[in-house]
Amino acid sequence: MNPSETLPASSVSVENVEQRVRAACSRIAPVWPLENFVAVNPYLGLTEYRFGDAAAVLATVAGANTTMPTTFYLDAIDAGRIIADDVATALAVDGRSSSVDVASFLDQVRRGSGQESPTTRVPTVTRIASAHTGQDWSRLATDRISAWAAAYFDGGQTSWRSADQNEPLFAAWKHEASVDRTPEIMGLSGFRAAVQQLPDDPIEAIEYALRELHIPEAALESYLHAVLMQVGGWAAHAARIVWEHGLLGDENDTVVQFLAVLLGWELGIFGALSGQGLDEAWAAATTELGAVEAPADAGGTLYQRLVLQDAYDNAEQRRIIAQLGFRATTEAVATASDGSASPTRPRAQAVFCIDVRSEVFRRHLEATAPDVDTIGFAGFFGFAIEYIPIAHDRGENQCPVLLSPGYTVLETVSDQTRNDEAIESRRLRHQVERSWKSFKMGAISCFSFVGPVGLAYLPKMFSDSFGWTRPAPRPEDEGLATWAIDQKGPSLETGPANVGIALEDRINLAEGALRGMSMTEGLAPLVMILGHGATTVNNPYDTGLDCGACGGHTGEANGRVAAAILNDPEVRASLVERGISVPDDTWFVAGQHNTTTDEITLFDLAAVPADHAGPLAALTAELADAGARSRVERARRMGIASDQSVDAAVMRRSNDWSQVRPEWGLAGCRTFIVAPRNRTADLNLSGRSFLHSYDWRQDSGFGVLELIMTAPMVVASWISLQYYASTVDNQLFGSGNKTLHNVVGRIGVLEGNSGDLRVGLPWQSVHDGEILQHEPLRLNVIIEAPIEAMNDVLAAHGGVNDLCENGWLQLLAMDDSGSVSHRYVGGLRWDPVAS
Repeated sequence: MNPSETLPASSVSVENVEQRVRAACSRIAPVWPLENFVAVNPYLGLTEYRFGDAAAVLATVAGANTTMPTTFYLDAIDAGRIIADDVATALAVDGRSSSVDVASFLDQVRRGSGQESPTTRVPTVTRIASAHTGQDWSRLATDRISAWAAAYFDGGQTSWRSADQNEPLFAAWKHEASVDRTPEIMGLSGFRAAVQQLPDDPIEAIEYALRELHIPEAALESYLHAVLMQVGGWAAHAARIVWEHGLLGDENDTVVQFLAVLLGWELGIFGALSGQGLDEAWAAATTELGAVEAPADAGGTLYQRLVLQDAYDNAEQRRIIAQLGFRATTEAVATASDGSASPTRPRAQAVFCIDVRSEVFRRHLEATAPDVDTIGFAGFFGFAIEYIPIAHDRGENQCPVLLSPGYTVLETVSDQTRNDEAIESRRLRHQVERSWKSFKMGAISCFSFVGPVGLAYLPKMFSDSFGWTRPAPRPEDEGLATWAIDQKGPSLETGPANVGIALEDRINLAEGALRGMSMTEGLAPLVMILGHGATTVNNPYDTGLDCGACGGHTGEANGRVAAAILNDPEVRASLVERGISVPDDTWFVAGQHNTTTDEITLFDLAAVPADHAGPLAALTAELADAGARSRVERARRMGIASDQSVDAAVMRRSNDWSQVRPEWGLAGCRTFIVAPRNRTADLNLSGRSFLHSYDWRQDSGFGVLELIMTAPMVVASWISLQYYASTVDNQLFGSGNKTLHNVVGRIGVLEGNSGDLRVGLPWQSVHDGEILQHEPLRLNVIIEAPIEAMNDVLAAHGGVNDLCENGWLQLLAMDDSGSVSHRYVGGLRWDPVAS
């Protein structure tokens, strides 16, 4: 009997399959590789849904948790963190029943606590086959797909390859799967023949599989989404490739081709096991493919958890509103009530990234040096560049992944002869290292290598283990002589292959940066532009601790390019014609904040004018003092005992190759404040708030506001939601236990020796072993700007509007006194916030 005879007739329409396929593929959020691991919203493809509806979709297609367990919220209620008003407000959202009082709702929740109602899952062949036969076919499919994908997507890390990377993805998989006997050895008889029968075109192969599996058209996207989520890590890797091609205006179908691979496995398993009764089990399962995307049922536990999550968010919003309100009413406000800058010229200014880790250092620097102003701005400082290190053929994008770099900048040594020496030296060292690696990894030489040569590694292993040396050099310095490290820097000169930045472009960039920072007047004699980066070892996620605004790299290159342009006399002269006058005695100094050790390194000091040497020396001492204070504050959160030497303990963590928590990164982020610094000065925001300096009174036409809401605000929401998802469902949206990670080339990690590519953050990045270090809270965005101007931005940008309209972040308005005055409630409407 033909297995398909037991199935209902398929209603899939050939004409709209491709459109539906691409719609399902667009629900997969991208994930960036380890070499530039940046935060991404794992719900990115679902932001057009209300938060609660997206939670229901993910529960049905992937069994995902989008909230914490009910007991988490009940504990918060019992501890007084959530109060009755928070729950009442949550119950009134989105037309939820207002007839249910808080006491009745909580009583119902407590009675059902621990009895989570099951969610109807979208069936897939691999899941049904595993349940029907008692064998884990899902694990086999994932492991085989993952092993193949690791070889296919490898970027040159692996010496021995099995996948043909010169072929399109689906063609390469089909060729290998047609000869791979592993599935048949494991019990999937006829698997290779089933693969060979698939059409060569991926869309046609998908249509063929959908027909053979008799997927109802009404459930097409749900089923395809569920299939993609079964190997969601590699699907996300494919989505990143599509994303990057999209930024360049190119079309790419990597996710579609990967979906064809997954459906090839679905069809192969179905055909192999139909004789064991899978056809009947699948026929029954397809009847469940009807209405699986309905919003959360008001009587179910998912609905209850969503209400409690809203209440948890309301509690945090209430706290930050009260904190800012108290700050606004105190007599400690030293600046004008309209938020404008103090007329007194500061001794120095320090521009930091908006990163939450900068808040701690800024606060301590201002306490150490009250006449130094700090400014917050996205850490690429408005200079979207591709930066090519010495002796490299290509560079890295030093800008948010939402953007494409506008310029290519070469790293050089200013003296041409010395520059040639540095290039030759670095290339020679790279060649030696590649040869040595080939010898160590050779099929024969690797076995004889350990005996005679292995003992020579003992001294280095000993010193690395005690943190006296680094297991590996810093990537930016690797292969360079000490003199080259000291002398290298960016070159702005234009040349072949569109490298460098022309004068007119420098002027435009300088104007954009100064206006974006609200620094068009009152510039100090010394202005530091401080990027940031982290220092850790043996940490696959080290780039995740660097600057997300710089594409997962340190901000050194951007800071140095910014300072060089802003110090350019021709640029300054032209800025005067545009209404920006940079004082003759103002000098911009680039630097970098090491977020792991809270040290500040300043660059290009030899170029600083002699009359600034004294003030700069005093400022350097104050930076060191602020760093020491910051380390003391961070030490408490890292569990460093008070009887330890804090400085030594922090430095040791940065070089300790056994340390799974060298720093907390952005764990705890919960607020994004866009306002002049005086609105938050003197407030201890505990390293949990993004701080973006902005004075709307200097923003004619509100172009800067639009840029902030469409770029930094979106990136901050990505960071917030990545930490959120890694907390509420680390199994699906995180990367599990850091101590079990195996690195897959430059791509990502597996947890253990097989399985899907992991996405998101390790559990150790959000939990310290006893309590959560990141509380699952959606981002509160507080902006001091006219409501009409914010509405104009929302109306013009659908993606940004979705984030605010559908509850992925909470948007609030700050008034001229520094208090939060209004809350966005949707439909370009705002409600007053009770004082």
